[in-house]
Amino acid sequence: MKPLHQILKKPLITEKTSLGPGEEGRTVAFEVAIDANKIEIKQAIEQAFDVKVENVNTVVMAGKRKRVGRNIGKRSNFKKAYVTLVEGSNIDFYGV
Repeated sequence: MKPLHQILKKPLITEKTSLGPGEEGRTVAFEVAIDANKIEIKQAIEQAFDVKVENVNTVVMAGKRKRVGRNIGKRSNFKKAYVTLVEGSNIDFYGV
């Protein structure tokens, strides 16, 4: 298994992911390594944050095309993981 810092890149804290539709904020989003699978992501989150994970859904986001002057480039593709925590578990990113 790869080290945690290679699997989990950063949490995605946005308005949409903070609301946690229908699950009272049990869903948390992370940007993960493009080659990480659901089992590795689950183990990494359970080990890093000491919580129990119920479900992991992943999606590969296509990088956007961006233009600077007359040059056109493309951002890299990245993978998002939507992690559903077990009832009663919580990850506090704000330290409140």
